Amino acid sequence: MSSALCFVIIMFFTLKFFYHIIGKYVILMIYNLFERNFNLKELIRLIRHRKIKALFMAKTHNTFIQFFRYLFVGGISTVVDWSILWLSYSVIGIGEYISVALAFLCGLFVNYILSIHFVFTGIAKDQNHSTKFSVYFTTGVIGLILTELFMLLFDGLLNIHYMTAKIITTMLVFGWNFGSKKLILYRKRDDE
Repeated sequence: MSSALCFVIIMFFTLKFFYHIIGKYVILMIYNLFERNFNLKELIRLIRHRKIKALFMAKTHNTFIQFFRYLFVGGISTVVDWSILWLSYSVIGIGEYISVALAFLCGLFVNYILSIHFVFTGIAKDQNHSTKFSVYFTTGVIGLILTELFMLLFDGLLNIHYMTAKIITTMLVFGWNFGSKKLILYRKRDDE
């Protein structure tokens, strides 16, 4: 049996295991969290009336607005990530997987700075920057592990060009990055 097929089978059963153990609880928790904070009408109203300052700068618990902002923050972080990857691997000649890790960590740092200033503004005030960054770092390390696994799958096992593999990987890890930060650090507390 080929190593790619073994990897896919292992990933399938691992995901199936996690779904049965914690998946149902996590899905219910995500639904309850977002149910209170999902108001698409507010996002549409801000866009329609060109309220750019409110759309990007005003404090909000609205998940749609936060996700909209995170698309921009994630886009900037992705440009940093991909640029560092290309520079370190193609120009400087550092090994591919080390370059992927270095690029991801640079993107993570940019994401942290921009997220606390533009995406999740005014939330989680009870946490200091070292606590927030340690959670960002932890979720980022998990994202890095996912990134490396997907890069290994797409580039190493399926022989997809490393930049194409990085594009696919970025889309897959994007959901983890937003969701984990929203659920762990920036969920609206009942007393707020």
